[in-house]
Amino acid sequence: MRVLGGWIALTPELPAKLLFGRHVWDCAQHADLWGRRLPELRALGQQSEPAGPAVVRLLDLIETAEAAGRTVERITAIYRVLKPHLATVYERHLAVANPVYEPPTRRILARAIVEERRHAAAGAIVLERLIAADRTLADRADTWERRVLDALAAARGVTGDVETPLVTPPGTPPDPVEVAGDLVPAPPPFDPAAALGELAAPLDAHRRALERGDTEALRTTLAPEAGPDVASAYAGLPGPFARTEVVGCARIGRQRVVKLWLDNPRGRVVLQERWLPSAAGWRIVAVEVTRAEPGP
Repeated sequence: MRVLGGWIALTPELPAKLLFGRHVWDCAQHADLWGRRLPELRALGQQSEPAGPAVVRLLDLIETAEAAGRTVERITAIYRVLKPHLATVYERHLAVANPVYEPPTRRILARAIVEERRHAAAGAIVLERLIAADRTLADRADTWERRVLDALAAARGVTGDVETPLVTPPGTPPDPVEVAGDLVPAPPPFDPAAALGELAAPLDAHRRALERGDTEALRTTLAPEAGPDVASAYAGLPGPFARTEVVGCARIGRQRVVKLWLDNPRGRVVLQERWLPSAAGWRIVAVEVTRAEPGP
């Protein structure tokens, strides 16, 4: 729960981000159920103690995947190793939990098993989609899976006493319909033309001027009330640019705020422009260079 929650903000790939967000809630429910059940069994509730130093090392290893560009490793560790392992441990405990004395424990185990298996199946789908187009990502996933499995074996599982195999496949595969419910549909892709409306054509001409580095054409897009700092901002751009792209648009009354990415070999510039309709057409009244990245 804590690891996935910490990774949500660090994960740019939307399918993985949404997967983590959906499953953090289920994991929190499991933690709450166990926290309530433990005191009933005369154990300490709301306190977590690792089974041993090797379990700490296992979790520390998994959390190293928080570095940028390691979404594949994040999904692999949780959905190929840790969740299938938890389901394995739960299934073995359920098999020996006394049905007369431990019905509440058995109900929690049954729920957790179904949800952990379903999570693992959903994670496998998201991971497969990420690595399908790039074999190097598949190799990275396989390598990381082996590392995490080795650390899990060194710890003898999360309880420190799990017999091999540490991960077993599900006896009954999860229901595909239920797994599909874990795959949160991504919002439709941003459509600049639909978002911009009547500003689309003037903005397209403006983008072409930016790509050419045509400062004279850029001046004609400035509103009379635009201050000298606006003209200076455009004059200071490191154009021409190989590519420009509209990446965001917001409506504020009659005005439009547009965010543009401008790329060339020297780096990337991100502009945030405020456009206002007038009798002469759409004009820029303000601009902000929000980020500049030097080239390699």
